[in-house]
Amino acid sequence: MRIPASWLLALLGVVGIGIAFWLRPDYAAASAGQDYPAFVLVAGLLLIGLVADDEGLFGAAGDWLGRVSPNGIVLFAGAVVMIGLVTATLNLDTSVAFLTPVLVYAGRNRGTGEALLYACLLLSNAGSLLLPGANLTNLIVLGHLRLSGGQFLSRVWLAAIAALVVTAVAVGILERGSWRAGRLGEIPASKFRFGGWQLVALGAIGAGTLLVLTLGAPAIPVLAVGVLVAAVHLVRGRANLREVAGVLGLPLLIGLFGIAVALGTVGRAWSGPAALLARLDPAGAAGLAAGAAVVFNNLPAASLLAARTPHGDFWPILVGLNLGPNLCVTGSLAWLLWLRAARRAGAAPSLARASMIGAVAVPLAIAAALAGLAVTGAR
Repeated sequence: MRIPASWLLALLGVVGIGIAFWLRPDYAAASAGQDYPAFVLVAGLLLIGLVADDEGLFGAAGDWLGRVSPNGIVLFAGAVVMIGLVTATLNLDTSVAFLTPVLVYAGRNRGTGEALLYACLLLSNAGSLLLPGANLTNLIVLGHLRLSGGQFLSRVWLAAIAALVVTAVAVGILERGSWRAGRLGEIPASKFRFGGWQLVALGAIGAGTLLVLTLGAPAIPVLAVGVLVAAVHLVRGRANLREVAGVLGLPLLIGLFGIAVALGTVGRAWSGPAALLARLDPAGAAGLAAGAAVVFNNLPAASLLAARTPHGDFWPILVGLNLGPNLCVTGSLAWLLWLRAARRAGAAPSLARASMIGAVAVPLAIAAALAGLAVTGAR
């Protein structure tokens, strides 16, 4: 019997966290305390995203975008804005899980092929620097601080926008043939009707965003909102427990959490990563973080690099952890969710193509983000 890779990852995580608590229970507990809010928050945001998707909000937005776009370039520009907004408010994992099929269908309807498929992945990763909840790594690295989302935004807004725009330009240029080839004919009238439950879904999105912006520790409140709307959704018969469990991807979350705690324990017991970061300039720190994300995945890498309170400027670490995953499938959980969503939509994504675009976009986006940090003086 073949064991799914996600369950093997979960087993590895359980073993890793078990060894960490056995060898250094104090460090392991501190690591778990720093890491768990990120995983709790993403669970809440994914539940809110599930309800929003089932109520047709994402599909309606994609349908509207295709309807108002006079050509492929405008369609792509609108997709960039949509991906950026969903990533910032509902997390990059929610973005790739729910927008991928929407953009696959939009691309087919408008004749742009699968270019929007790659845009969804790369722009979700690139756009995840804007708010703490947009990327779990933000919360892990900032675990030593108590910044609200508003305080976070005031420091990184320019860097986040620069990273998103540069990545969008890279994707747009490399996939330029798709935008020119688009057949922008008539699209059948939308069957979407806005009603009370759509307002509930929008309210949940708004509540989650407000909590992230205003609270220094929004994970539990956001999870409460997600559980509440998901429970109502289940009672209404709009979803079942199996679908909810599938959206959460529990084996993946368990595995990554266990590995993150294990590496966070290593980072507390061994001063090497912290000492190395203290000697690097911003570009070097961002490059190291990007490489660590590819080797370990960005969540365990964040736990390792931020195990000790970062000395000096820690924002470049976030830049590398957010943008580095666009280089390779090992970089972030978003890649796995993207692959699953794309295949369910009948698409055949090429990992090599996605990595090739990422190899062009990542260095440019990191440089732009670091320039943005220098302008705003983020500290």
